[in-house]
Amino acid sequence: MSEEETMLEELTQQVEEKGLLIRKLREEIGKIIVGQDYMIERMLVGLLADGHLLVEGVPGLAKTTAVKTLAQAIQTSFQRIQFTPDLLPADLIGTQIYLPKTGEFHIKKGPLFHNIILADEINRAPAKVQSALLEAMQERQVTIGEETFPLDAPFLVMATQNPIEQEGTYPLPEAQVDRFMLKLRISYPSKEEEKAIMKRMATASESKVAVAITPKEILTARDIVNQIYIDEKLQDYIVDLVFATRDPGAYRLSAIKQMIQYGASPRASIYLNQASRAYAFLHGRAYVTPQDIKSIGKDIMRHRIILTYEAEAENLDTDDIIDRIFESVEVP
Repeated sequence: MSEEETMLEELTQQVEEKGLLIRKLREEIGKIIVGQDYMIERMLVGLLADGHLLVEGVPGLAKTTAVKTLAQAIQTSFQRIQFTPDLLPADLIGTQIYLPKTGEFHIKKGPLFHNIILADEINRAPAKVQSALLEAMQERQVTIGEETFPLDAPFLVMATQNPIEQEGTYPLPEAQVDRFMLKLRISYPSKEEEKAIMKRMATASESKVAVAITPKEILTARDIVNQIYIDEKLQDYIVDLVFATRDPGAYRLSAIKQMIQYGASPRASIYLNQASRAYAFLHGRAYVTPQDIKSIGKDIMRHRIILTYEAEAENLDTDDIIDRIFESVEVP
């Protein structure tokens, strides 16, 4: 057996061991949340790949409940922040309070100093608040006055936004959107799921969530995810997918060239690489397959492609463009 095969075998064993804890975590979340498997799986991808999530969907789809349950099941602190037009950066990060007795300033930390943050209706907040959140998301730190405070790991922001057409909302700046690893589109539950939700909510007893995995074990699982094997050809495939959004003509996609104003940023390649490893880990594998990349690809790329007016006139959205790219770019 070669050295590479031995390493892969050892890694597979580690994936299986930690995979049991992740399955237990899913079971605990399943005690509270009916359906929404797609959202829960992507939350776990974000947690394991150290990325943030932007969730788009109408109210009432258990987004808050899901992320709160996740925090309970991994024994971390949780904070929901309701974004409103009058919110100030200090409401997020905290502020300095002057103490007359001592003549000194005391730091009062804001709600961002928690492990898991639900930024509710993020597209209602003003630009200054967006930039305060941006530093926390990107740098994993918060600056109050002249002092900088590192945020505890794991740190995950799950932001929700209503569809843009709704009143009182506006699109997030591209720089802000690009910092989210995944953008999810959540739809209504099926008839069976909705019936199960209705029955569950009718009973007075509330299910208790047990701790399935500790923060320390999450960080260990992240180390394993970073070691997941991804072949050189698959790394080229990821780069080709991203480049096809920038230069469609080079990939026999001239038909969609007029549809794309700006292609995906380099973060798309970085995040697609990280997220596909986490996705493989969740499915009990120590190596990435082309299907892993395809399965997670839309969530990584849909918010990084800016479409032209021509695309909007033809009622095309970024998911349609990504489908065409996946069909045309050769799979290794």
